[in-house]
Amino acid sequence: MATNVYEGLFIFDSDLYAKGPDDVSGQVASVIEQFGGETLLSRLWDERKLAYPIKGHRRGTYWLSYFRIDSLKVKELTRQFQLSDSVLRFLFLSVDPRLVDTLVEHARAGHLYATERPEEVVEGAAAEVFPPAEAASETE
Repeated sequence: MATNVYEGLFIFDSDLYAKGPDDVSGQVASVIEQFGGETLLSRLWDERKLAYPIKGHRRGTYWLSYFRIDSLKVKELTRQFQLSDSVLRFLFLSVDPRLVDTLVEHARAGHLYATERPEEVVEGAAAEVFPPAEAASETE
């Protein structure tokens, strides 16, 4: 049983997310836990106009998640998100074990988020709100 850490980027239906952000975003962690995984970090990344319509939608809400799960369960996890009405697209990337802590800390600090509004960071059941990442350009 090989357990790996994955980065998941989801594009949610912006209309459904606006109506119930906790319901839509909570779906990611609950599906991961349903298949025996552990969510390390899950947060709002951005909302933007899509380059082309996806399932008739022109806007999408991007959600970033880092999670640990048995690699044999990824196929089942993929199928579950394909069936979800609120998820327009998603992508899972396997993370090198040496980079996990660094990537999670970067995401937690908000270095990936470049818009003006605060982001939502969810760890387990706790949620915190962080200010926008103004120092991102200073560290580059």
